[in-house]
Amino acid sequence: MKFSEFKKLVDTKDESVLVKDQSISKIKNLEVILDIVNTINQTLILEDVLELVLKNAIELTNSERGFIVLINPNGDLEYKLGLDADGNKLPKESFSVSTSVVKDVYTTGQSKFIEGAHSDTNFDPSRSILRLELETILCSPLITEKKKIGVVYVDSKHLHKVKVSEITNTFEILAGQAATAIRNAQLYVNQVNAYNALEEANKQLIQVERKALKASIDSEIGQELQGLVHLALLETQSSMRVVESSQTTSTSKSSESIQNNLDRILLKLKVASDSITKIQKYAQALLETSIMNLNKDTGDLNKTIQSVIRYISPIKTFNKITFRTEFNNLPIIKYDSEQVQQLLVHLFTNTAEAKSDATMNIQTFGEKNKVVVVCQDDGPGVSKKIVDKIFNLPSPEKPGYGLFLCKSIIDRHNGEIQIAASEAGTKIIFTLPVN
Repeated sequence: MKFSEFKKLVDTKDESVLVKDQSISKIKNLEVILDIVNTINQTLILEDVLELVLKNAIELTNSERGFIVLINPNGDLEYKLGLDADGNKLPKESFSVSTSVVKDVYTTGQSKFIEGAHSDTNFDPSRSILRLELETILCSPLITEKKKIGVVYVDSKHLHKVKVSEITNTFEILAGQAATAIRNAQLYVNQVNAYNALEEANKQLIQVERKALKASIDSEIGQELQGLVHLALLETQSSMRVVESSQTTSTSKSSESIQNNLDRILLKLKVASDSITKIQKYAQALLETSIMNLNKDTGDLNKTIQSVIRYISPIKTFNKITFRTEFNNLPIIKYDSEQVQQLLVHLFTNTAEAKSDATMNIQTFGEKNKVVVVCQDDGPGVSKKIVDKIFNLPSPEKPGYGLFLCKSIIDRHNGEIQIAASEAGTKIIFTLPVN
């Protein structure tokens, strides 16, 4: 009898139906099931759901112990939980029950209710039933939305007259409702895992972007300082030359006070010139240290690229981007995986900003003493006006700093990066040396 049919009996309390079935205990069993269903549906934590289901299955059938096995992603039945009648957890090793019964129930999708199992070992070629002195076994598949997700199993060393339809029907109903609750909990776990993965992806991307931003700020400050101090130095040196020229031409006594003033100006300009020279050196140092020091380690470049694609794909900026990869066997090389990840994020970000639903093709292969990575998209491509300046520092013509940082990273690895000719989109190739 289905759960809906049982529930109808409880709701209507149709006495004629009860007489026909000759079993008032069905109603009591159904009321128990309703209480159990309400209990297990109060949580979406998978471990809690499994424990509630198994405790109630053992209590409902007056069994001594029970087990739940669920199908894993590989399609195999996997032990999840075992409990005794007192609610104590049983180790996996104690699940030495009739595997043939469990597998047969899962395969056929049909329940098995066995009494007097101790005297009939036809159900178990390994004779584990005989060894464990089992007398009563109830085993039902966990099926939800016509999909089998596992098996619930209880057993006892005592006879319980399991052939009584009230017990078997009730146990099957419990298994059906349990399957729905377990599946809901599994879906909830998947949602939590997906959310956590997205949070981790965002966290990693933020860290990469922060480092990139710091590097870009250092670079831009250094560039601005270089320009300013260069201009100031030129002007100061020019003023010094004017003063020196005035000193040569001012010979009369009447110009003595002017001479003293010029001497003081000259001294001040010399100090200013020395200071500006020092600022220029500091600016140069800032430019040179704008990219982090390399932290090289032996690694697999293909895996690094895969990890970047995996953690940025769920992010809104990239969720319409299609990544296609062609990874060939690469030699193991030494490189700074964090900086290479930063480089890849910049390349992929440029593609997403140019075309939100672009396709990015990534190919890797080995060539002589280097590994080659080809990144090609189907976006609008790079303007011919800036193609020669694409890896330069930011400017009014090319405001972005991403490709400048990419080149800096590759340069520090003693590799090469270039924009290659392409019929459509942008094609960037970079190489890293095999150490």
